[in-house]
Amino acid sequence: MKMKSILVTGSLGQIGTELTPYLRSIYGDDKVVASSLHVTKNCENVTETGPFELVNVTKPEEIISVIKKYDVGTIYHLASLLSATGESNPQALWSVNMDGLNNILEAARENKCAVFFPSSIAVFGPDSPKDKTPQDAVTRPTSIYGVSKVAGELLCDYYHLKYNLDIRGLRYPGVISNAALPGGGTTDYAVHIFYDAIREGSYKCFLRKDSAIDMIYMPDVLEGAVQLMEADPEKLIHRNAFNVSAITLTPGKLAEEVKKHIPGFTISYDIDPVRQAIADSWPNSLDDTAAREEWGWNPKYGLEEMTKDMFTVLRKKLK
Repeated sequence: MKMKSILVTGSLGQIGTELTPYLRSIYGDDKVVASSLHVTKNCENVTETGPFELVNVTKPEEIISVIKKYDVGTIYHLASLLSATGESNPQALWSVNMDGLNNILEAARENKCAVFFPSSIAVFGPDSPKDKTPQDAVTRPTSIYGVSKVAGELLCDYYHLKYNLDIRGLRYPGVISNAALPGGGTTDYAVHIFYDAIREGSYKCFLRKDSAIDMIYMPDVLEGAVQLMEADPEKLIHRNAFNVSAITLTPGKLAEEVKKHIPGFTISYDIDPVRQAIADSWPNSLDDTAAREEWGWNPKYGLEEMTKDMFTVLRKKLK
């Protein structure tokens, strides 16, 4: 049987920039269609290594056109606005995150596509357990980004129950990457600190020294997404919105690890009240037992491994 194509929306974002080449390395360059609202600088590893289309996920006709043009069978739906950006424009975030998701799910229903939907630690709020937050905990977030992700999880569950669509997803904590810079997230410090450490020998952090949030390194993000989508559906109890985690981190803890590689490194703090309030509402750590038991989640990168790899790659990149 001829393999159907894979569509990646938001392919030029932090995760999409790396997930697209990763998928192409597995399934073939011509079988993975990248899409984005705009073309950005230094995106040739996505736009010129396989099919690329400009797609606005708030316009259903553009999604359906690409699905039919490339005979798409699976959609990795990454297009969204992030937490800090969303607080400055909640209406825009809702349009992109919710209307976009609804359009993707409708297109998937009409064309019988499987869907990967990334959720977030942001679904949890002040009423959720702070430490080792369970898979099935109360989700009452206080950020518009978190609200959109809770609504997205529920909508995905509905489409699975109502239409038997194969929809799967992960709740990501902060994502650390050495390729694309993050864009408007609460955990961006955990990427920017490496760039500033190399360039300046110092970093000014927008979160408190003791702000604990779980993190995950990009190679584990990529492997986990594909592993989940290829998992035996009979073994998936939850299917959607699995907690995943690899590293529990604070800015102070990360700074100490950075100093092992740059001994003279210094960190200072200039707190952003918006992002700090969001961080304070999130859990300190997640319990990812369900992901480990149902489909074998087992991250390879801890704090030391991640930090070493980040410096190895970025020192070459920033020469």
